[in-house]
Amino acid sequence: MAVDRLERVNSLLRRTIAEALPKVLAGCTDIDAAAITVLDVSTAHNLRNATVTVSIFNHEGETGRYLHALSRSARELQQVINRECCMKYTPHLHFSISDSIAKGDRVLDILN
Repeated sequence: MAVDRLERVNSLLRRTIAEALPKVLAGCTDIDAAAITVLDVSTAHNLRNATVTVSIFNHEGETGRYLHALSRSARELQQVINRECCMKYTPHLHFSISDSIAKGDRVLDILN
């Protein structure tokens, strides 16, 4: 598969997941869906798996709980992708937490 096409698929999935995430997580009362930002989606070349990288704002100590809630909602997000995106395969979603905020804080501490 061409790299340009894979980048377009990643962009489409990132946008679709980011739009659907607040609706899907609306049932979770202990999760603040507004604190979750979808940073990146990396889809495998065969379109069977996708890794969704998210950032959690102001809840850094609760990343495990947020990651678990995202993993529980993966099936619902896959259903949304299946409805809204015209793809041959709906990728199986895996979630990971970005550590870019912690790295940025460390750099700022060094600069100070």
